[in-house]
Amino acid sequence: MDGRTGPGRQGQDPGENPQKPTSHWTIILWLFILFILLGPWISSLLSTGKATQISYTDFRSQLEAGNVQKVTVQGEKISGQFKKPVPEPTATNTTAAYAEFFTYLPSFGDPQLFALLQAQKVDVVTLPKKDVSWWGEILSGLLPFLILIGVGAFLLRRRGLGGPQGIFSFASNRAHLYQQGKERTTFQDVAGAHGAKIELQEIIEYLRDPARIQRLGGKAPKGVLLVGPPGTGKTLLARAVAGEANVPFLSITGSDFVEMFVGVGASRVRSMFAEAKKMAPVIVFIDELDSVGHKRGISIGGGQDEREHTLNQLLSEMDGFELNEHVVVMAATNRPDVLDAALLRPGRFDRHITVDLPSLKDRVEILKIHARGKPLSDGVDLEDVARGTPGFSGADLENLLNEAAILAARRNKDRIDPKDIDDAIDTLLMGLERENMAVTSQERRLVAYHEGGHAVVAAVLPNTDPIHKVTIVPRGQAMGVTQQVPERETYIYPKEYLLNRMAVMMGGRAAEQVVAGLVTSGAASDLRQATALARRMVLQWGMGESLGEMAIADSQENAYLGYAIQRPEYSEETAKEVDEEIKKILKQAYNRAVEVLQEHRDGLDRVAQDLLEKEEVTGKEVMELVGVKKLPLAVDESVPQGES
Repeated sequence: MDGRTGPGRQGQDPGENPQKPTSHWTIILWLFILFILLGPWISSLLSTGKATQISYTDFRSQLEAGNVQKVTVQGEKISGQFKKPVPEPTATNTTAAYAEFFTYLPSFGDPQLFALLQAQKVDVVTLPKKDVSWWGEILSGLLPFLILIGVGAFLLRRRGLGGPQGIFSFASNRAHLYQQGKERTTFQDVAGAHGAKIELQEIIEYLRDPARIQRLGGKAPKGVLLVGPPGTGKTLLARAVAGEANVPFLSITGSDFVEMFVGVGASRVRSMFAEAKKMAPVIVFIDELDSVGHKRGISIGGGQDEREHTLNQLLSEMDGFELNEHVVVMAATNRPDVLDAALLRPGRFDRHITVDLPSLKDRVEILKIHARGKPLSDGVDLEDVARGTPGFSGADLENLLNEAAILAARRNKDRIDPKDIDDAIDTLLMGLERENMAVTSQERRLVAYHEGGHAVVAAVLPNTDPIHKVTIVPRGQAMGVTQQVPERETYIYPKEYLLNRMAVMMGGRAAEQVVAGLVTSGAASDLRQATALARRMVLQWGMGESLGEMAIADSQENAYLGYAIQRPEYSEETAKEVDEEIKKILKQAYNRAVEVLQEHRDGLDRVAQDLLEKEEVTGKEVMELVGVKKLPLAVDESVPQGES
């Protein structure tokens, strides 16, 4: 359902984050200033490091021997140079020697020292005594380190490692603030999701004019939970609400709250809501709420973990709003089944909005938005592309056009043509083409008849989805694919449609048996899908003949995760009857596929031969080769659609 291109789709808009990374030139400038400040101190350390401290007795001995060339006297410190280097007394290497030295004048003094220096013709330099207190010496010693720490903290803060987002405030708010600027997101940037937009309009009106609801004694929803599959644009919708209301937008993910240290997540929750109340009216958006809002339970030992502490603080903050605070909390998840019940009660997330996969009309709008900036050839019909991509989310459609652009650029084209888009769909659905795969002629012939079996059964049987194309080009884990595209959005499936669909699935195995009398492993995926469909018909939809009109399975189907959690609540005898019903349905589907292929054997041979020659056959060509005319799916417009 996502219909936005350009900046802001994922992450932040340019110029909206107040913390920008420091440039390399700024770092170089600060290092240069630091070098100037610490240069003299480092120079003094280096100069002191060259000299060797000796005893005053050794100094007098070298002076009397005439080996002293120059001395510098500053207070009680005497430093100088020898004419000839003096061997190190403690060095294991006899060649080690030093030429520079320093020592200190004894406290009782040496009245004969100056006369001896004159007699030996030593160059004497005197410097004034340093008048530094003890605390001054300590400060001068610590100053370089304080400067280093200060500059390092400043650079780390500018880099995002310090300040409110980093290591110097570990438990502070980590939400990103998006100010509404020139590039703010509105509902015009969101294609589809018309129902969600209508429900969110009330939140926008409340943020624009809170008194409109309050004067009638009403309360605007404190929390709005967006539920839907991944890639449908839940985050984009939340930003569009903030853009329409022209209020600040605080965004954070649920995982940003949870740390290994107990109490950190709760502290971050308090900090985030404290900042939100200061800038109200504001929208606080929590993405992936399930990572922090998971159902609470007693852990081993009877204690609570950090996640539960964070959730408790979140519940407390959301229940503590006053009417005049004007803070709306929005959250997104694709796992509503795992959320804690306290989060979903009225007064917290009391408004639940489903953001479902886009319909055909919505997909056309989304494709038009994502096609901006992409040169399309005249042969590209976005409505046909939308019709051939049922079940695609907004993110999938964006990725589809991006993949098509990459393929066109790889082929040195100036525009994206239908072939590029068709190949991009195949890549996303089936994987990359396995060009170097070595297939024998016998295997290739079996694959052609296998896919031809699917195609012929789909072409002959009524109430089946039209064939888009058939290919025997290996992609991903599949040796070949028969694609069917529904003519319209369907929400209720008749039993006849489901039975014919299973017969199409069995068409590949049936073709192998009819043509070669073989049973191969090529039908593994077909059998798995057909068995799953037959099980749902018996357990959930009451389509088993012997079991009657009842659903006997408490199955929680999670459409967002793509699998069902089965919880059988029936006896072993009933389970045996269920298995028999499933076998019966699958056997009927297989027998029907065999009958169709035996009756249209000539059409099957023609389709297989065409596949062997061209590797890919369109649905229209299949209908011509089989010699049938497909009738549209029968729909009784007088029958109202019920709830499925």
